[in-house]
Amino acid sequence: MRNTPACFLLALMSLFAVVSHAQKPVKNLNKAKTDAIADISSQYDKYKGIALQIWDYAELGYKEVKSSALLQQTLKDKGFTVEAGVAGIPTAFVATYGSGSPVIAVLAEFDALPGLTQQAVPEKKAAEGRSSGHGCGHHLFGTASVAAGIEIKELMEKGLFKGTIKVYGCPAEEGGSGKVYMVREGLFNNVDAVIHWHPGDENTTTYDGALANKSAKFRFHGISAHASASPERGRSALDGVEAMDNMVNMMREHIPSETRIHYVITNGGKAPNVVPDFAEVYYYSRHPSREVVKDIFERIRKAGEGAAIGTETKMDFEIIGGTYDLLLNTSLAKLMQANLEQVGGFSYTDAEKTFGQSIQSTLGFKAPDIANAGKVKPLKKTENAAMGSTDVGDVSWTVPTVGMSAATWVPGTPAHSWQAVSAGGTEIGTKGMMVAAKAMTLTAIDLFMVPSNITAAKAEFDQSRGPDFKYVPLLGDRKPALNYRD
Repeated sequence: MRNTPACFLLALMSLFAVVSHAQKPVKNLNKAKTDAIADISSQYDKYKGIALQIWDYAELGYKEVKSSALLQQTLKDKGFTVEAGVAGIPTAFVATYGSGSPVIAVLAEFDALPGLTQQAVPEKKAAEGRSSGHGCGHHLFGTASVAAGIEIKELMEKGLFKGTIKVYGCPAEEGGSGKVYMVREGLFNNVDAVIHWHPGDENTTTYDGALANKSAKFRFHGISAHASASPERGRSALDGVEAMDNMVNMMREHIPSETRIHYVITNGGKAPNVVPDFAEVYYYSRHPSREVVKDIFERIRKAGEGAAIGTETKMDFEIIGGTYDLLLNTSLAKLMQANLEQVGGFSYTDAEKTFGQSIQSTLGFKAPDIANAGKVKPLKKTENAAMGSTDVGDVSWTVPTVGMSAATWVPGTPAHSWQAVSAGGTEIGTKGMMVAAKAMTLTAIDLFMVPSNITAAKAEFDQSRGPDFKYVPLLGDRKPALNYRD
């Protein structure tokens, strides 16, 4: 027969041990977060320098040789093992530190946009020596992500937790679908959760999705001739492009209202007195549903075929990009929101307020209060997806993913504008960047130190995708479009 008092004492001791064990991670968790915020803050000048160097490079998609090399070297210097040129993309990389589970990934982007050359001044003024600019703030994106990855590594070295941290260098988000090739290559297959962010004009957790997107360049081939002396002998490739554009524009009346279709004529001929024997038009089609995007794209393709028949030209096309809609993860979003609220935004100096007010005066509408850069928006799910697209969508359907936006631009500033380029080249941009670096780091700490966070995220992820989900990239099996900006 067992000794009852002894058994009771033993049970009490066991309970005390369980309670002590449960409290210990909470204490360490808070310490890890406090240490991380302080350490990232202490390295502000370093990361500001890296971001502004990439801002100055302003390299286009798949051409980000110097930008990618700078981020890779920064990670190597801190002990990461870097695999470069992954997924058939020279500027893509995966940097790894640690071993075993969990495996947490941070996404880094660094491509600029064509035609957005701008100095870091509050008036439209082209920067000498370059024709592109960081109108979407990816110089800040890549730098903050690298900073977060390095900080997680530093905490691992201190013994606060174990596992693997990966930083993915993701080129050509702007239309090149770089991450899609990385997903297709299986580079995310063993990852437990993915963290990302994006520059913006407010501090908020991503909770409104994104549009699926499919894009292509349609090329028409005709017959050249003297446009005045013998026009009957020519067949105009430009006529083919314009006929296609006209039909697609008429189609807009008969497609779902959430659809977005936009295009640019990238080549319309060289001289008015020569019937163009070649012309090209570059199309994007978008919708919250990737299945609808597939249907819309097919209708655009048929318009191209019809235009070729009607103008007696020939048409071929090249798929350039294709991205999924964004699969949201509520449990991860709540986790990131709490960390973003802990970090908060930042306040403008008097000089930054003057700069910001000058920027806002160029917008053409009443902009939000500059003080909004210091606030964090509450977590709120909207009915409709955001009107942008991102190749993070494909990642989000492969592994549980969470993202956020930080106020790196003057409140009210639209993306892909000279005003965004301008602010991104100042401390308005780099201070906002540090908000993102800190919030991502704290979220990663929660995932490393509290396993139930990953368990909950994966359970929601599996339910959202459904048991029959099979990933099929919208861009098919084509190789990376490394020259899509040419």
